[in-house]
Formats: sequence, structure tokens, C-alpha cells
Amino acid sequence: MKSNLFSGHNKLLRAIPLVIIAVALVMTIFGAGMNLGIDFTGGSLFTYKVGEDFDVSVVESALATAGIKEAQIAKTGTSAEETQLEVRAKDLGSEAENMRAVFEDELKKTYPNLTYYTTDTVGAVAGRDLINNAVKACLIVFVCLLIYIAIRFDFTSGLAALLALAHDILIMCAFMTFARGAYQVNTSFIAALLTIIGYSINNTIIIFDRIRENKKLLAYKTGTYADLVGASVAQTFSRTVNTTITTLVTLVVLYIMGVSSIKEFVFPLIVGMLAGVYSSVFLSGQFWASWMDKGTFDGLKNLFKGNKAKKSAKKA
Repeated sequence: MKSNLFSGHNKLLRAIPLVIIAVALVMTIFGAGMNLGIDFTGGSLFTYKVGEDFDVSVVESALATAGIKEAQIAKTGTSAEETQLEVRAKDLGSEAENMRAVFEDELKKTYPNLTYYTTDTVGAVAGRDLINNAVKACLIVFVCLLIYIAIRFDFTSGLAALLALAHDILIMCAFMTFARGAYQVNTSFIAALLTIIGYSINNTIIIFDRIRENKKLLAYKTGTYADLVGASVAQTFSRTVNTTITTLVTLVVLYIMGVSSIKEFVFPLIVGMLAGVYSSVFLSGQFWASWMDKGTFDGLKNLFKGNKAKKSAKKA
């Protein structure tokens, strides 16, 4: 079997995401990391009754006039008459009341029936709890996936799949760092991250399933594991591309037509999906093949074999 795009150029294909992650890490070290929203840093939630449907762009213009930056806008209510406006903003400091008054006066020019309801404060402690819970959720998912893949395929496949998932998460964080001026990181980012973990692992498992089936065929009994992976990825490539394009079309339309809160959710989804396809096609199987060809985990396998031999000797 001849080497192809999916089994060759491994160093270059691995270097590309490493450079992206390294640049984002340097930005973070120098204070230009991800733009954390009030879900993580704390802030205020202003609630108003509008009494009619409202245009988000008008609210954004009023916020800009009041000097309130990096705010999230949400619309609630079951009917036009019951429509409520929720504005989440970071801590505004001593100017909070003045800014809110200017914002309300500006918005009442378009919506004269605007009525102020309440102001709720979100503390930074809640943000720390959210980060801790997100990390715990990811760790639990990783452990469960490792066990599942190790049982269905082998332990080496499980490690390769988790390394690819770590790549997807880091790439999503990197691009949220690059786009820190346009998007905040809030609970929607956590939801997008967990969604991508499920989507990406599905592509990876399909490729590993094809690798397992091809290993049984006489045509793939000879050659390296890298060649086996290259052939298996090539056979599933059209399926991966078709599925990705179908999903991306929906996400791109949502991004173009959606309001800012929708875009904050869809943008990391798009990045994560492309990163997941990249890791499934160019990284996960190649990691597995590299470890198998080099015998990276042979010592671990021999250790298990040695323990089995000792148990058999004791029984004898």
C-alpha cells in the first residue's frame, strides 16, 4: 500500500494546530486571552418590560450610547404584550446608575412603554463554580469515552481519540482568544464545547471502526499501520465531508441570520466542527498508527501478559 495524504505529512499536519494553540497561549500569557463574560467574571442583569416586540439592533445602539460595552441581550415572554428585555453587562462600577438611566432614556425614544423591573447581580464565585463544573463534566466525559473505546477497540485507540478531542477543545479556545473582541465566553461556549466533543468522537469512532474491519482483510495484512490508517480514512472521507457540509450549511445560516447571542453559540460550534473533522481525518488514526508501528505501548501490553502468565502458573 502506498502512502497518501492521510498517512503522510504527519509532522506538518501536527505542527499546524500546535502553532495555532501556541499563539493563543502567548496571547493569554500577555493578558489578551479569552474574553470572559459575566457568567464567569460577575456582573449585573437588568430586566425590563417592553410591552411589544423589539429590535435587537435598537437595544445595541442604546447600549452603545450609554457606554455599556460587552453586554448580552435576551428576549423573553410568551406574547408581544408580555415581551421582556434582559441585558447582562459586566460590572459597571460607580457609573452603573448613570449608564442605566442614559440607556433607558435612549431606548424609550423608540419604545415609550418600557418599564424597569429588576437588577440582579451575578458574583464571580458563581463563575468559578461554573468553570469547575465544566472541567468536571469534560473529565467525566473523557473517562467514559476512554473506557468505551478501549472496550470496543483497544486502549491505544482510546488514548488517540482523547488526544484528538483535546486538540478540538484547545483549537476552540484558541479561536475564541483570537476573536476576543467580537465574542464573549459564557455558558453558551460550554454548551458548544460539549456538543463538539460528541460530534467529533462520532467521526473518530467511524474511522476506527473502518480500521478494525480493514485489519481483517488479506489486502491489509502487510504494510505499516500508517498505510492501514491512510486507506481507512480515504474510504470514509466522502462520508465525513458530506456530513460536515450538511451540518455547516445550517450553522452558517444560523450565524448569518441570528442575533449576537446566537452567534456567540454558533461561532465556536463552527470552529469546533472544523477542528473535529481535522483531528478525525489527520490526527487520531495517525496517532494510533504511530504508536502501533513504534510499539510505544508494547511494554504495557507485555506487563499485562506477564501478569496473566503468573496467574496461570499459580493455578497450575
